[in-house]
Formats: sequence, C-alpha cells, structure tokens
Amino acid sequence: MGLDINIGADNFEELHAADYNDEKNDYFNRHGLSRTFCNFMFRQHVARNEPELDQIGRMTGVDITPLYDMEKYLDEDSAEHQLSFATNEKEREEVLNRIQADKDNLKGNIDIVLKTINALIQSLSKIDNLDQKLDDGGEDTLGYDFYFTDFNNDKEEGYSGNNFGQDLGNFKHFLEFAKERGTTTIWFIYG
Repeated sequence: MGLDINIGADNFEELHAADYNDEKNDYFNRHGLSRTFCNFMFRQHVARNEPELDQIGRMTGVDITPLYDMEKYLDEDSAEHQLSFATNEKEREEVLNRIQADKDNLKGNIDIVLKTINALIQSLSKIDNLDQKLDDGGEDTLGYDFYFTDFNNDKEEGYSGNNFGQDLGNFKHFLEFAKERGTTTIWFIYG
C-alpha cells in the first residue's frame, strides 16, 4: 500500500459520471498519476535539499507555484482534522479563515495549471538525461533511473508504472478533459 494522488475538481461528480470508469474510455490509465508522482509532489515536505520540482522549475524557468498551490485545498475531512488542533474559538476561526482563503486562492485555477503543465512538458521534452541533472540529496526515493528518464517515451501500460513524462501527459489529458466539461477549479487529493 502507498499514498495515492488524484485531482479534485469543482464539478467532480459530473466528470466522474458512470461512463468515466468504462474500460473502453480508459480514462483511469489516461488520467491517472502514479504513486511516484505523489511522492514527487510530497518531496517539498521531506527533502533535505531543494525538492526536485523546485529544481525543475528553476531549470526550465517555469513557475511551479500553481502546482504547490493545488495542495492547499482541504476537503471536509482534512478541514475537520485541522480544526481539531484549535484550542479555542479564536483559533478555530483563524483556521477556518485560512482554509477559506486557500480555497478562494484556487478558484478558477485550471487555466494557469494547464499553462504550467504545458510549459513543463514543452521545456522538459528538450532536456536529455534529466535524471543526471537533478540532485536527490543522497536520497533517491523516486527511482531517478526510471522515473526521470525517457521523458518523451511512455514506458509502461497503465498509470502505476508511469515515468515523469507520462505523469505530466496524463495530468494534461485530465485538465483538457475537465476543462471541456466546464471545470474551473482543481486541486490535489491525497489518500
């Protein structure tokens, strides 16, 4: 078992109608983000050195802030968990205000996230040996020799064996799919 990452949307139920899981559409594999991508996003919280996403942003000149911002949206359960740490009404209100401010900050973010993903794909598709240009700080928990190689080639069938190029491609496909169906706001869901 491991931690998964999914993309939440302001019209989630609409996007995930009954035909979404129909095998003929293959949305699960075409939109799924790997557990390695989940770990990649989470590195900002655990890396002793500069996280890989920050390195990639610097290397490509792409502002990766919209991706980090997607982590700030709290669902109901996560919000309740944060509220449980409040010791009085004032702290509770501060937590609620921060949660609402983070949600408000994300409103209408699909275009900026799609622009960010497209810019990353365009820039990274021209970089050879990305795995050798990144610094893992002595802790290669992502499997550099697989995940960051062959950016322009799909390595495996299905989302679980994605490399970084496949994950960004799946992310892009989901964003385009969602935007066509009226989605305006997206965020990450960990679970």
